[in-house]
Amino acid sequence: MLNSDQTELDLPPPHPEPESTFSDCGGRSGGPGDAGGVGLCPQPRVAEPGDAVKKDLQHLSREERRRRRRATAKYRTAHATRERIRVEAFNMAFAELRKLLPTLPPDKKLSKIEILRLAICYISYLNHVLDV
Repeated sequence: MLNSDQTELDLPPPHPEPESTFSDCGGRSGGPGDAGGVGLCPQPRVAEPGDAVKKDLQHLSREERRRRRRATAKYRTAHATRERIRVEAFNMAFAELRKLLPTLPPDKKLSKIEILRLAICYISYLNHVLDV
């Protein structure tokens, strides 16, 4: 029978493991009391130096695909149509707002910023009238 001193000499010296080795185990040491009965934690995947470069390449390739798709005539035509519709709706909204604002002469051409400023003044005037 072996005493405790002999047992320690026969065992290989313990190798300290970095904490990151067991990060996927939730901080467990992989001892025999662990759930699952195996007693070993699977080693986490160590990040390789090229992983960040691969992610950047994937990102760049996605951007390149996006650029190439946007460069097609079909995409440009569809985008131009959507933009034209948006600008027309924007201008119609300013025209409707312009019709509601009193100016002299009534058909005077106003810029968009002038319409907005006049609308602000007119709304404050109407609030003042209601408060009196």
